[in-house]
Amino acid sequence: MDRVEFGQGVKDVSPLLLGIIPFGFIAGIAAVNAGLGLPEAVGLSSIVFAGAAQLAALDLIGRDAPLAIIVVTAVVINLRMFMYSASIAPHFQKLSKRMKALAAYLLTDQAYALAIARYREEDSTRSVAYYLGAAMTLWIVWQVTTIAGVVLGTSVPDSLGLEFAVPLVFLALLVPAMEDGPTIVAGILGGIVAVGTAGLPLNLGLLIGATAGIVAGLLTEVATEGSLNGN
Repeated sequence: MDRVEFGQGVKDVSPLLLGIIPFGFIAGIAAVNAGLGLPEAVGLSSIVFAGAAQLAALDLIGRDAPLAIIVVTAVVINLRMFMYSASIAPHFQKLSKRMKALAAYLLTDQAYALAIARYREEDSTRSVAYYLGAAMTLWIVWQVTTIAGVVLGTSVPDSLGLEFAVPLVFLALLVPAMEDGPTIVAGILGGIVAVGTAGLPLNLGLLIGATAGIVAGLLTEVATEGSLNGN
């Protein structure tokens, strides 16, 4: 493994940890509020490893939502990972199946964004180490801060305002990602629908908003491609 590239990945992801650290604390605290113990919270965090999906699932668990609703909500929220995977896969073709599985498991919004930007400038076969440096750092910090959140539980004072870390993290990721018509439509419409349906039982507003955004983005992309092909 290229140690220089690995270290560069660690270095480049470090500024993002300022948002990930409180985000992880919140996920741990949410696990406690949902009634999970330390083993269950650690298991959820290490297996799922997806902040937005974890928070949504924990909220639904705390509301005694049906298992099917919890699973479907988490899956819909993480559908973007299919697009990330398809986009970054060509850069990982020479990896072994075991390394591909590791890379897939570690895939996050932040790791993808950093790596895909890097691969536009560098030889991706050399920069796989860069991706792993960023992704592994995120994984370690996420697990440690989640555990800390579980241990501290509700003893963390509300005055710290940690709840603002979640929207800030996603806003920082959302704004740069809205770079064309389909992504702009998906982001705006998904947000509007989610806010408008926030009062629905079982937190279905989140599921409906996410679904509406994805569908709107896909339809806009198809319409745009059709218009270009027609010309």
